[in-house]
Amino acid sequence: MKNKMEINHFSFTYKGAKAPSLNNITLPVQTHKVTSIIGPSGCGKSTLLRSMNRIHDLYPGNTYEGEILLLDKDGNQQNILDIKKENEFIHLRQKVGMVFQKPTPFPMSIFDNIAYGLKLTGLKNKHKLYDYVEKSLRDVALWEEVKNRLYDDARGLSGGQQQRLCIARVIALKPEVILFDEPTSALDPLSTLAIEEMIFELKQNYTITIVTHNMQQASRISDYTAFMYLGDLIEFDHTETIFIRPKEKQTEDYITGKFG
Repeated sequence: MKNKMEINHFSFTYKGAKAPSLNNITLPVQTHKVTSIIGPSGCGKSTLLRSMNRIHDLYPGNTYEGEILLLDKDGNQQNILDIKKENEFIHLRQKVGMVFQKPTPFPMSIFDNIAYGLKLTGLKNKHKLYDYVEKSLRDVALWEEVKNRLYDDARGLSGGQQQRLCIARVIALKPEVILFDEPTSALDPLSTLAIEEMIFELKQNYTITIVTHNMQQASRISDYTAFMYLGDLIEFDHTETIFIRPKEKQTEDYITGKFG
């Protein structure tokens, strides 16, 4: 099976910056696996993640070099760096969804948070909308907790519930890849555990890449781990290898807490 995404010799420079934030990154993202990206603050983890669905382009003027290939359902690869048109960006972000560090429910009901994106795709049938909303909430183990208050303001949910709602909002659009940018850093330990268990289940149907500062989290939930430092990809391998038998001294020093 081909990799779902392939990042090849990729460099990224923010508008006005004198030096690139990412330097010649080459990284495979395997289909239906969880890939964690770890490294100290400022090493380029989130910059790389946000390049994978071109969300940086909401702020024009950044520079991309290399290629990021996305495998479609027909087995063809598209370099997403070639995308220029607004409708192509919208389609890309439906296929490669993103969940952010801080839960960001829309100021509307729980139901409408999920139905909103579906309506934008043209789905109008009320019965189908309800079915999609219910399935998405079930997929993130939130349905039983909210089924009797679907039309309450989503901002009344707890932090962990809000984050699961945001994940449900993403998967309602049937993406192929889900990007998680430190999705549990603002949550309590129980909510964190719930999100981790959900990610483990979601990889059966989705390809997942997660940025995390929590190395224990990376070791628990990921199949592959990439270690980054100062804009460079230092090492990439099976998670067990990275945490038990890293090949690079920089990786070992970071894993063992000698710097961070």
